[in-house]
Amino acid sequence: MTSSAAFDPFSQSFTLLQEDGTQFNVTIPELDDFILYSLQICINYAAQLGASIVLLVMLALLTKPEKRTSPIFILNSISLALNILRNILQCLYFTGPFNEAYTYFAGDFSRVPTSAYAISITATLFTFLLLISIEISLCLQVQVVCTTLRELYRQIIFALSTAVALVAIGFRLALLVLNSQSTLSLTYLQPLDWLTSASNITTTISICWFCTVFVTKMGFALQQRRKLGIRRFGPMQILFIVGCQTLIIPVIFSILEYTTQIPSMDSNILTLVSIFTPLSAMWAASSTGSDKPTSSPNAGHRKFFSWSSSTGDYSNKKSFNGPLSPSYGASTQASTSPLPSPAHDRFLQVGIDLEKQGL
Repeated sequence: MTSSAAFDPFSQSFTLLQEDGTQFNVTIPELDDFILYSLQICINYAAQLGASIVLLVMLALLTKPEKRTSPIFILNSISLALNILRNILQCLYFTGPFNEAYTYFAGDFSRVPTSAYAISITATLFTFLLLISIEISLCLQVQVVCTTLRELYRQIIFALSTAVALVAIGFRLALLVLNSQSTLSLTYLQPLDWLTSASNITTTISICWFCTVFVTKMGFALQQRRKLGIRRFGPMQILFIVGCQTLIIPVIFSILEYTTQIPSMDSNILTLVSIFTPLSAMWAASSTGSDKPTSSPNAGHRKFFSWSSSTGDYSNKKSFNGPLSPSYGASTQASTSPLPSPAHDRFLQVGIDLEKQGL
C-alpha cells in the first residue's frame, strides 16, 4: 500500500533499445516536453508562414502596376518570398526525420536522409538572405527620408547605417557557417549559444537604429507641417505610425526570447519587419488613393504634400495628395504670399522621393 501511494504514474519511464541492443530509459515528462516543444515551434513558424503568404498576395493584388518596378516593392516582395520559404523549411524540419522521437532520444541519425540535412541548412541560409534583404530595404528607406538633410549629415547617417547593418549581417553569417557545420557533423557546438544571442541582439539593434532615424525624421516633418497649419491625417502619419510599431514590437519579441519558455520567439523579428514594411506602403497608398481627384488630367502622377502658401491650408481645400503639375513652381512664385515658406520645398521633395520609391 505504501509503495502504491509513492508511485507517480505521470513521471514513470519506459525502456527503449538502441540498434546494438543497449537499453536506455525515457520518462513521460521528457516525452511530453519533446512533443510540446515541437508543437509550439511549429505553431510559431506556421503563423509566420500564413501571415507572410496573405501579405504577399495582398501586395501583389493591391500595388499599382507603375509601382511594381520600384526598389521598395521589389525588396518587400523578395523579403516576403524568402520568409515564406524559410518558414516552410522550418516546419518541414520539425516534422521530418530529425525530429522523430526515437531519433531524438537515442541520438541515432543513421536513417536521416540527405534531404533532411539540406532542408536544415537551406532554412538557415534563407534566414541570412532575408536579413540582407531587410537591411537593404531599411537602408534605402532611411536614405530616401533623409534626402532633405545636409550632405554631411546624410553621409554620417549613411555610414552609421551601413556599419550597423554589416555588423548584424556579419554575426548572422558566422551563425550560418557554424550552424551548418554543426548540422553536418551532428555535433552540438557550445559557441552557438552566445553567437545566436549576439546575432539576435545585433539584428534588433540594427532595426531599432533604422526605425529611430526614420521615425525621428518623419516626426520632425510632421511637427513642421503642424506649424504650417496642416493637420490632416495622411500618408506621412501612416508611415510614422508603422515606423513606431516596427521600432517597438520587434524589440518586445527579442526580449521575450529571454523571458519566456516559448521556443524561437526571436524568429518573429524578421517576419514582423518584412510584414510591416509593405503594410505601411499599402496603407499609405490607399490613403493617397482615397483623396484622388476624379477630374484631374494628370492624376496618375501625384505628390504627397501640396498646400496654399497664401493661406497655409490645403490647395482648393483638397488633400495634400493633389496632382503634380509641371507648372507647380510657377504657380508657387505667382502666389500672393510675399515670402513662401522654405519648408514647403523640403516637404515636397521628401514626398516626391517617397513616391518614387513606392512608399
